[in-house]
Amino acid sequence: MTNSSPAPAVADPPAEQLVVEVRNVIAGYLPGVNILNGCSLTAAQGELIGIIGPNGAGKSTLLKSIFGLVKVREGGIYLHGEEITNLKANKLVGQGVGFVPQTENVFPSLTIQENLEMGLYLKPKGFKERLEFVTEIFPELGKRLTQRAGSLSGGERQMVAMSRALMMGPHVMLLDEPSAGLSPVRQDEAFMRVREINRAGVTTIMVEQNARRCLEICDRGYVLDQGRDAYHGTGRELLNDPKVIGLYLGTLGQDEE
Repeated sequence: MTNSSPAPAVADPPAEQLVVEVRNVIAGYLPGVNILNGCSLTAAQGELIGIIGPNGAGKSTLLKSIFGLVKVREGGIYLHGEEITNLKANKLVGQGVGFVPQTENVFPSLTIQENLEMGLYLKPKGFKERLEFVTEIFPELGKRLTQRAGSLSGGERQMVAMSRALMMGPHVMLLDEPSAGLSPVRQDEAFMRVREINRAGVTTIMVEQNARRCLEICDRGYVLDQGRDAYHGTGRELLNDPKVIGLYLGTLGQDEE
């Protein structure tokens, strides 16, 4: 497998289908220090987008830039064609963007139900309806609403965090490392839940270090390197591309041809 050609590029979805568009974004945490260096990405209605790449490539920074948590210095971010660059996170939630960070993503002193109520603080009257929706995806939570989140396992906390983000009925969900720190069995469960969320009609953008599993379930994937989208294509194309395997997946992907 010596072919060094880049992964085949997939044509971006038509503009009228786009939910999220990131155009040549330059962003960073500190003045004069850029983490993203001209990064671009698109996500169409109903797509599951995976973002992989080496540590320090800017994967989480990209999600935080979309969600208004990192200053965008150049370029633009668009939601349904309307610019949302550097819009505050609370405004984005109201416009249908949900975000689940990797850590500290639940209120440990509150019950599961209270965590879910916090997710619907902008529309509290819709709690019953949204609770029915999220407990169809996460039925275990519906049986344990009075349990404090701090007593849950890592995988269970992840379910609460995703459920809370779903309470507002987002058009797009941003997931930062949903399988991080979980056992292999819990990782598989997390990926199944992500797929269920996406199948429920929520456009999903997921950052993952488990590159193989991410590419196996996503519709399209982006490989970030040094703050740029080095490759993009369908999940299957990236999973089987020799260049991506050699640089980012190691021996993964070679034993299941």
